[in-house]
Amino acid sequence: MEKIHVNVCLGTTCFVKGGANLQELNEIVPKKYGDKVEVVGSSCLGLCSIKWENVKAPYVKVDDEVIEEATVEKVLKIIDTKLNI
Repeated sequence: MEKIHVNVCLGTTCFVKGGANLQELNEIVPKKYGDKVEVVGSSCLGLCSIKWENVKAPYVKVDDEVIEEATVEKVLKIIDTKLNI
């Protein structure tokens, strides 16, 4: 199985709208999934500019799947589903 890539947007809008809480993933993911999942932060995923009138920040990408209004719980649920846990 290929490694799952989690990309957390740390741009200003995402950070202010709750993305700061997503930094918790850096501690949770290695403990829970070992080397099956990689978490990285991105200065901006550019998703706010696509739908600025209807921004649903913070955004996280799990592989190619965009999670709107992301929370730690939502991200972990998607990872669990991808890993069939």
